[in-house]
Amino acid sequence: MKISLYYRNAAPTDPEAYQTLCDMLRQSKIEYAEVHEGEALPPCDYLFSIGGDGTLLSTVRFLHSYPSAEAFPPVLGINFGHLGFLTTVGKDHLRDTLDALLSARFTLEERTLLTSTLLPPASAAPAASALALNEVFLHRTENTSFLRTQLYADGQYVASYSGDGVIVATPTGSTAYSLSCGGPILSPESRCLTITPISPHTLTQRPLILTDSVHLCLRVEADCMLGTDSQRQLIASGSELHISLAPTRLRLVRIGEQNFFSAIREKLMWGTEVRKY
Repeated sequence: MKISLYYRNAAPTDPEAYQTLCDMLRQSKIEYAEVHEGEALPPCDYLFSIGGDGTLLSTVRFLHSYPSAEAFPPVLGINFGHLGFLTTVGKDHLRDTLDALLSARFTLEERTLLTSTLLPPASAAPAASALALNEVFLHRTENTSFLRTQLYADGQYVASYSGDGVIVATPTGSTAYSLSCGGPILSPESRCLTITPISPHTLTQRPLILTDSVHLCLRVEADCMLGTDSQRQLIASGSELHISLAPTRLRLVRIGEQNFFSAIREKLMWGTEVRKY
């Protein structure tokens, strides 16, 4: 078994727990190597994302360098961060986690990815593409009072959104930025996307759920911020953003009884009684 260990910072956020993990891997005779952002991911059986959810989101960027997207290794998120909605393995359960891997006591969840292609005005830079696990969003800058965005689905005009921006979220991303803006919770296996306006200027603009086979085009009428998961960049007025389902999916490792519903109950306090003392 070969495992790649990935963390985003210059050093792990918890060096002691990280050293414990490495010692356990050596004791279990598991071959491992570190990989860092910007490097090519070597062939391996599993990719350990060590940190928080932001670290796990950034693992999709390794897809560009991997020999085969279809053979991209399953990702196990080990939570060295705070909330840890996607990184559900705690650093206090490392031994149990390795034992479960070695004895194949786990399940794999396939998560939808989005591919977004930015077509800037003719005078600007050429088209650029990116992958997203959570969401792609547009947001006004501090220099504009609102952002007007035209949305097209499979070439058909849908609406013009006026407000702070708009989010296109996957089922995975439905529990992230989209949820904080009033979007619905989607189960991971849902074959759909949600379009969530950010602080819309009209009460009639509500989240919209579409099939994930749709091709979306968003046209902006002002300079704005483009977000792709944890990445940000300024884009020019007149740009077009094309969003569609990526041809491959990201596989997440789930250990034991973990599942989507247990995660939203425990991490988001969804469906639980709030007691007042």
